[in-house]
Amino acid sequence: MKNRVEKDALGEKQLPENAFWGIHTQRALENFNIGTAKVNPALIQALILVKKAACQSNLELGFLPTVKAQAIIAACDEILAGKLTDQFPLDALQGGAGTSTNMNVNEVIANRASELSGGKPGDYLINPLADVNLHQSTNDVYPTALKVAVIFGLKELSQAAAQLQGEFQKKEKEFAEIVKIGRTEMQEAVPLTLGAEFSAFAEAVARDRWRTFKCEERIRVVNMGGTAVGTGLAAPRKYIFLVIDKLRDLTGLGISRAENGVDQTANSDSFVEVSGILKAQAVNLVKISNDLRLLNLLGEIELPKVQVGSSIMPGKINPVILEAAIQAGLKAIAADSLVTAAAARSSLQINEFLPLLADSLLEEIELLTRTCLMLAKHIPGITANPVKCLEYLENSPTLVTAFLPVLGYDRAGVLLAEWQKDRKLSFREFLNQKLGRELVDKTLSPNNLTALGYPDEKNS
Repeated sequence: MKNRVEKDALGEKQLPENAFWGIHTQRALENFNIGTAKVNPALIQALILVKKAACQSNLELGFLPTVKAQAIIAACDEILAGKLTDQFPLDALQGGAGTSTNMNVNEVIANRASELSGGKPGDYLINPLADVNLHQSTNDVYPTALKVAVIFGLKELSQAAAQLQGEFQKKEKEFAEIVKIGRTEMQEAVPLTLGAEFSAFAEAVARDRWRTFKCEERIRVVNMGGTAVGTGLAAPRKYIFLVIDKLRDLTGLGISRAENGVDQTANSDSFVEVSGILKAQAVNLVKISNDLRLLNLLGEIELPKVQVGSSIMPGKINPVILEAAIQAGLKAIAADSLVTAAAARSSLQINEFLPLLADSLLEEIELLTRTCLMLAKHIPGITANPVKCLEYLENSPTLVTAFLPVLGYDRAGVLLAEWQKDRKLSFREFLNQKLGRELVDKTLSPNNLTALGYPDEKNS
């Protein structure tokens, strides 16, 4: 493979002849090889949008010649369309607050724009810094792009949560008439319906959906135009205002310029707030998935059979989708811890640990999105076992709690003690004999069990 030589302030480096990245990216490739993931493609796409907005602004204000600007915009459009994805090879974990990723993007755009202008990679007819990075700093470009990437991700996550919510709501209706015993502290409790149990899943996901949708507002304020520390030093005032308008138009997002650019450059707490909301969703997904495993173990529901479960036990089918969902949720919770730690360790005017924060937050969003979609595909195949639900219900001593408004605590206790002496009948049959089938059926009807309390006829 032929190489080309590029120079910077530290000396010379050999690069692959046809690589669209440059010497800064090459040094970063050699310096940072500590992680298992590359820079998230969603962040790269967002950075390209930021570069395009900056180029459009500089063109409109006369800071870039038309020919150069058109070449830069054309290169950006190609990358946004999915080309040159292999030209962004950097490790997600890197020093420098994201400078290496910003320069990787600058160099790829510059080399492709140079090629479109009749040159070849390394000619730099378009300069990565003087042209592509004009009036910018990593410190305003990178956090702005991260916010754009996160907002796009949150929109996808909200849609995925809506799908999952819808599937649980369908099951809520399907199971509305199936009476079963509830459980608290891994012990039998009072009766409810299987539909009501699934309604709790649906409501939890509904809150997640709403929180995800609303938390987008927390990161709409960006520091683009603030350059190095948020003051806008070395950037024209007209550009600072215009670049936000251009970025808003390109993304279709309701982003706005930070009134205090120093604050938005120095502090990352808005990312922590969003991540905390996502952690709540991860907690719900873990809890719901584990509940479904338990209901399947009890035989009250049957999960779809998607995979042979054992290499030694024939016929064993495991709840693998739910186990995967639990693991994804736990990993998302861990990612939130990294977002928190990375934000806390920033210092003075920038957050030098944004690469870790970005990788963790975007991974958190992707994990939750894919998990919601995986579960939304799985839930429709769940079936109920009304016979098993009834079996547990009719033999549960806690069934007597439903009759407290009729019997009172003391009489209910006497009836329960009487039944427990021999247990020849199911508890429900025993109650039929003692109280009458009509009263028992009415008390244990789905409508009565899911009604809000009972009517107080004495005081009505």
